[in-house]
Parts: sequence; structure tokens; C-alpha cells
Amino acid sequence: MREVTVAVAQLKPRLGEIEDNLVKMSEMITTIASQQRVDLIVFPELITSGYELGVRFTEMAQRVPGPAVNLISQRANEYGVYVAFGMVVKERVESVLYNSAILLGPEGDLVEVYNKVHLRGEERMAFREGFKMPVVETEMGTIGLMIGYDLAFPEVARSLVLDGAEIVCVLANWEASAVDEWKTFLRSRAYENAVFMVGANRVGEDVTLTFGGESMIVGPRGQIYATLAGETDEKTGAPLEGFAVARIDIDEVRRSREEHQLIQNRQPTVYKTIVRRY
Repeated sequence: MREVTVAVAQLKPRLGEIEDNLVKMSEMITTIASQQRVDLIVFPELITSGYELGVRFTEMAQRVPGPAVNLISQRANEYGVYVAFGMVVKERVESVLYNSAILLGPEGDLVEVYNKVHLRGEERMAFREGFKMPVVETEMGTIGLMIGYDLAFPEVARSLVLDGAEIVCVLANWEASAVDEWKTFLRSRAYENAVFMVGANRVGEDVTLTFGGESMIVGPRGQIYATLAGETDEKTGAPLEGFAVARIDIDEVRRSREEHQLIQNRQPTVYKTIVRRY
């Protein structure tokens, strides 16, 4: 058995307040890691800045490594945990911004940076599309990263799995009005690929958007190991901040794939239309 403990952190970032958000993230890492031994903590998309910032994303963008990454690296090292979180990243050319997922290792090392491939709506005006989907081998298992709208495209999860992913971390800002999509997609991608899906979705409001939470950890047969569904304010019904933790056995991935043959029984030669643009 390859048992590991994973956690999803469901937070409400303050729009445009990077320092406040980093403090909240740091406190959440401490809260989770001080209660149990945990191997991986996943935070939502753009958790350091918030979502509806328009041209202000330029002000929020940081290089990697940079102040935000360095601070969270310290917490990761302090508790010996992998941490995935979303932020705005800029390249050497100041005008090039990405909506990115950062994966830090238990020694505070930078493990991977993933730039969101599928941009939606106003994101297209702020960010450049990523062009690769990395998979990382770690001592706790092989990890893939995706961000928000990527989840709606079956090709993303399948590509990560074909490259070896056993755990797919999904960092999201999924709206409350479409939270049923969020839950359905997470379970579907787990079923389709016999893979663990670790989905962290933010809560709260920005300017015009309200976000739906319901972060969850889903197993290779679509079973929900842990969820924040139902964690709502008694008066308003709005989803609350919090975290969910699950102990999972990575070997379930292999067993499920051997039993159901979802990867082995593919027929790639007849799927040519999938890679056509239109």
C-alpha cells in the first residue's frame, strides 16, 4: 500500500490583497498540518490575488521564485508537505502574464509551474495561454496539475494520466451558479481515468461573481473520500471557508485500471477527430 494524506483548502481571498491572502494561506497550512500528518495541501486558483482584477493583474503578478512562492515555501518546508496553489505569474517580459499553479515540495523546493491552457472569458484579455501539461514524479506518487476551466475538457485529465498521473490537483475558481458542473466533472474525470482528483474551489465574492466551494477529494471509482459540500452559513446558505482531509491509497489507481481496463482498452487510431481544431 502507498498511503498518503491529502487536503483541500477552501478559502475566500481578499481581492487584490496579496499580503493578507498569503497570511491566510500560511495560517491554513499551519492549522491543517498541526492537526495531522499531511503529505499534500491544495489551494484554489488565483488564491493570492482573487479573480476579478482586470488590468490590475499586472500589479499582482510575480516572478517564480518570488515573494509569494518564497513565503509558502517556508511553510511547506516547516511542515514537510507538498503545497499546490494558484497565482498570477509574470515572465521576464513584464507584459506576459500567466494564470499559474505552483507546486512546492516538502523541503520548500519549487517542483513545478503549470500555466493554464484553457482560458475563459475575460481571462483571455489578461493572460497568455499555457502550452504544456506537466506531470511530476514525487515520493508520494505522480502528480498532474490543472486549473479551473481545464476541468471541462476531458483531454486534459486523459493527457495527464497517459503521462503517468496518479493524482490530479484541480485548482479552481468555479462559480456558485455552476457548482453542479464542478462536482460532475470532478467525479467524471476520476471515473474516466481511474485517477484521484483533488479539487480545491474557492468561496466568497469578488466584484460580480460568487464562487461555489464544494471542494472535494475523489477516488478512482468516483467515490468521494472527503468533501466540503454542506459546509454553509446557517443564515445565508453561502459556502464557508475550511478544509477537508483524506487518507488515500495510491495503489488503488493501478488496481482500478487493471480491473476495468479503461486505459488499456483505448483505440487511439480511431480517435483522430479529437485532435482536429474544428
